[in-house]
Amino acid sequence: MEWITLATLAGCYGAWALAIFCLADLSPLAAGLLAALAIALHSSLQHEALHGHPFRNATANAALVFPALGLFIPYARFRDTHLAHHRDAALTDPYDDPESYYLAPESWGRLCAIRRGLYTFNNTLFGRMLIGPALGQACFLITEVRAFRAGAPGIARAWGLHALSVALVLWAVSFSALPLWAYALAAYGGMSILKIRTFLEHQAHERARARTVIIEDRGPLAFLFLNNNLHVVHHMHPRVAWYRLPGLYRKHRAHYLRVNDGYRYNSYTEVLRRYAFRRKDPVIHPLIAHPGE
Repeated sequence: MEWITLATLAGCYGAWALAIFCLADLSPLAAGLLAALAIALHSSLQHEALHGHPFRNATANAALVFPALGLFIPYARFRDTHLAHHRDAALTDPYDDPESYYLAPESWGRLCAIRRGLYTFNNTLFGRMLIGPALGQACFLITEVRAFRAGAPGIARAWGLHALSVALVLWAVSFSALPLWAYALAAYGGMSILKIRTFLEHQAHERARARTVIIEDRGPLAFLFLNNNLHVVHHMHPRVAWYRLPGLYRKHRAHYLRVNDGYRYNSYTEVLRRYAFRRKDPVIHPLIAHPGE
């Protein structure tokens, strides 16, 4: 067992309860902000759970993160799509990577001017935080419906358990002073915070090993993301617990930066300064883009 992960999970649920049942009586705004932070941390803990933490038993890990504090994504579907994402040879490929933010040329060609504008705005950090959760959720739901119609296993069960979990969370929130619509905004805010992490953690590159970023941040966001800012370390050692990643990186820093061809940023402050209102990448995957992109 990983007591640090268990203690972090307990603290996360405690912060969520404090926001919902105590702070909401004093300040709904402050309660919503704290709830959003707790929801972002909970999602990071779900990420740890699907990678085998804190227990070796997958069912026990799933039970620990069962409450759908974030409302929108079923844990089982997050688990399945994220593990598929860990096939590094397919990273960023819009056909094979379920977490790619790039579009294939034919997908771009089918978009109207308004949707092209939304996708382009979504490739700035501000856009990713503002509309990214809604755009990502819409695309995710479309993909889920297609997979269900194609007979993919486990989807109905995952969504059924998710509906039960969401109902339990909203039932608990209904006993607090925080309106349900305010909690939904907090859940959206939690997803918005997570978009900071996913904004540039992968880039299109001919070499798969150079597609994953290192952000040498040691501040509050690094904790909320459970050190997944050291993302190439996680991809190379997905079974290593989050609290061991910084030590591993410090010990072998030159090696990891050599592996990912120096795809690195000093901090999230640098990322914000460079890409808040500027597009980092094209919408179409640049290695398969047609000349008219």
